[in-house]
Amino acid sequence: MKVLFIEEYLPQEMLGIMWLSRAIKDAGHETKALFIPDTQWLDKLKEYNPDVVCYSVTTGIHTFLVDVNRKVKEVMPNVYSIFGGPHATFTPELVEEVGVDAICRGEGEYAIVELLERMRQGQPFQDIQNFWFKDPKTGEIIKNPQRPLVQDLDSLGFPDREVIYDAGAVYRDADRKVFVSQRGCPMPCSFCFHHAWKKKVYDVKNSEYVRKRSVSHLIQEIQQVKAKYNLKFVHFVDDIFNLRNDWMEEFCERYPKEVGLPFDVILMANMTTERHIELLAKAGCVYARIALEAASDYVRNAVFRKHTTRKQLTDASFWIRKHGIRLGTLNMLGGPGGTIEDELDTLRLNIECKADHPLVSIMQPYPQFDIENITRQMGYAISAYDEFPDNFRRTSSIQYDNKREIENLHKWFPIAVRYPWVMPIVPKAIKIKWMARPYLIMYMLFAEYLVAEQSKLYAKAQGLSGFRYSTPVDFTYRVITKGVMRVYDTIMINMFKRFFAPRRQQLAISLQMGDERVVAHMD
Repeated sequence: MKVLFIEEYLPQEMLGIMWLSRAIKDAGHETKALFIPDTQWLDKLKEYNPDVVCYSVTTGIHTFLVDVNRKVKEVMPNVYSIFGGPHATFTPELVEEVGVDAICRGEGEYAIVELLERMRQGQPFQDIQNFWFKDPKTGEIIKNPQRPLVQDLDSLGFPDREVIYDAGAVYRDADRKVFVSQRGCPMPCSFCFHHAWKKKVYDVKNSEYVRKRSVSHLIQEIQQVKAKYNLKFVHFVDDIFNLRNDWMEEFCERYPKEVGLPFDVILMANMTTERHIELLAKAGCVYARIALEAASDYVRNAVFRKHTTRKQLTDASFWIRKHGIRLGTLNMLGGPGGTIEDELDTLRLNIECKADHPLVSIMQPYPQFDIENITRQMGYAISAYDEFPDNFRRTSSIQYDNKREIENLHKWFPIAVRYPWVMPIVPKAIKIKWMARPYLIMYMLFAEYLVAEQSKLYAKAQGLSGFRYSTPVDFTYRVITKGVMRVYDTIMINMFKRFFAPRRQQLAISLQMGDERVVAHMD
């Protein structure tokens, strides 16, 4: 059986597809990926002639990929279409859309292999766990229960990077590549998918939900990638890298000897000790992110359910900077129940922590997340799912009276953190509605500057130096190159509109690989 993954370009390689591809190939089937926009995508689709087409969708981009699938079905009516990912898992009613044959909820490795095996053998498959199917004759929706979570992550093998790298050279050639050591998170954060995945999809406890790969398995994967592909920097996307002390001790002792590449991590403040930071610094960590989220104790703990104290946040930030690691902070504006003064206090907290790289999002109440119920219970109206923004750094899906102020503050946020002397003008500046577009441009340019700063850090960690790696030069290069790419992107989209309703697609380019604006929070 031949499986084709159709996806948008994203600013980092997709681990989910890689693991699915590994399971599919190990079972004796074929896989291929196709990234859009691509003016030749239909020709490539026909040439590969897949039996099954798969899409991974998040809320906001799901409508576009449903449109893509409709076009696929026009060209290849007999191909079987499967939608998975967060949006499909939490709103499986997506299977009712025209052209959608099945929805895979939750982990898909074992489920997709069982489906392909039955298809190959010509056997019935509409009772396979993790799937919702649409009967092709009656239109009836068949809803199957979930199978148990994969407990031994090492047994899944290494993610199949070839499927992504063959389709997108930009991923293969990037210096920084993505790795993950765990699945699941024990925290009950109301705005994150983990609590909903754990309770509403699988109904399990943390002991079953939170799983960790062995240090040996993770290091072997990094060594394999390093030997086969360009790899100069390791980007870990674990929600909480310092989840287990024993694992951390072993990793930090072995990693510098067996891998020896600089890396970055995300840490949980209420689990972080100075010992953790000392270990990470000695192991080669050059950048660590802490989730501050909100300065208001009420918003951070009662609404967001972070279970952190302000002192834990400032202590962790202090230790990171003390040991020479670049400090990144994760923040969210627009939490229900907060005020503009609360949002400004979050900015002040970042200044107090002396954040080097303040990352900020606008809170989105995604389907079946507890924050959605909390927001509605507080009396706020929320946009329909099909109207959610595909970029959580542009606008809010919550209909606040002061929505424009929140969005404008978001654009001022990283600048005010790095240059606190502008703070006196910020409360007045964010009230000027007609300045929204200039603020967005200002934000995008400064975000590019922060990425250029970060690139210099990575270059230094790799022993690279010289004029090309200076922050001003890299910043100028990035701005000019992206300006040219935007023109090219516009041309591509105009050609793409022949098939789909207007919707701006971002073409992934090498400059975006590792861009912190897109990995601020796990998807």
